Amino acid sequence: MRKNIFRIIAGVFILWSLSAVSIQAQSAMDLRINEFMVNNDSNYVDDYGEHSPWIEIYNSAYNMVNIGGCYLTNDLSNPTMYRIPKGQVITKIPTQGYLVFWADSNTTRGILHLNFNLKDSKFIALFDPSGKTLIDSVSINPKQQANVAFGRLEDGSATWDYLLKATPSANNLTVAKVSAADEFGEMDPLGVGMIIIAMSVVFSGLAFLYLFFKYLGRFFLRDKKKPKTGIEKVQENQEDEDEISGEVNAAIVAALYFYRTELHDTEATVLTINKVARAYSPWSSKIYGLRKNPK
Repeated sequence: MRKNIFRIIAGVFILWSLSAVSIQAQSAMDLRINEFMVNNDSNYVDDYGEHSPWIEIYNSAYNMVNIGGCYLTNDLSNPTMYRIPKGQVITKIPTQGYLVFWADSNTTRGILHLNFNLKDSKFIALFDPSGKTLIDSVSINPKQQANVAFGRLEDGSATWDYLLKATPSANNLTVAKVSAADEFGEMDPLGVGMIIIAMSVVFSGLAFLYLFFKYLGRFFLRDKKKPKTGIEKVQENQEDEDEISGEVNAAIVAALYFYRTELHDTEATVLTINKVARAYSPWSSKIYGLRKNPK
């Protein structure tokens, strides 16, 4: 049984280690081209105060991803057109975070300024550090309106369209969205359905716990049901012989009880005999009490 316990603990530890590694691991494949603007006449300004075309990259992962080493290009025949430098803090995109690149063909202004311009582009693509694996891409409609961004309706989703508001480094969804909880509240204003669901969840959890501990106990008791070998039987009989039976224990307890509750005075077992000496007195002698015979 101890071996089984050790195996279970080892399995849990291995699963926990693998999950921790998978959570902490960085993967550029989780990056997405999320939004861009070609004709930026009076919208977002760069760090030099100029209105330049821009591209927003979104990290859809639940961990930080460093985009350093990846490539951005506007030509599929040249996937390694612009290599994003590695070892930079600014290239670390936090979970569900964003990073904006400026497509102004002016790399002297910083690592976020690309060597191509979106005004002359028909395509945007993001490649992994090998320069061979395509991570994400999007075609550019030649009829791009001024100061209007084109992007995913929701961050990381598959649906693209012109956005009502340009949202560089922010969530693309700017319209209030009715949640599932709100819809359910409208369908069930009295909360009857919520009560039924809650009770179902509670009882389902209790049933699951019952079955879990039931079969877990059977798993641990499985070794005890196995047929015992001759050596195991001899050892078990020896252990039984070494143990004191219940009758013997009861007799010992009763003897101790009577001993403590029926105590009496200790009696001396030594007898002492003293000799009594009486002094002789003639007054008490019988010879003086007798009369002499008359002559």
